[in-house]
Amino acid sequence: MIVCVCKRISDRDIARHASAGMDFDDIQFELGVATQCGRCEGCARDVVAMHREAATHHAHSQPALPLPGYRAIPIMLAAA
Repeated sequence: MIVCVCKRISDRDIARHASAGMDFDDIQFELGVATQCGRCEGCARDVVAMHREAATHHAHSQPALPLPGYRAIPIMLAAA
């Protein structure tokens, strides 16, 4: 759905940026959401909060696994 009519920015555009770890201010600067009339700011902030929360929850609930086809090789660091 279109969130920002002035700039024609969808909830998917906002969600993609939020899921990448950007906060509202960064997304506003990048996309221009809520920079003209401002009527979409509340909805845009809600989309950001929902997707940042989901991305954070997903990152903490899933163990880090190597990508398929790659082997994890332990690396020893020498103390300086």
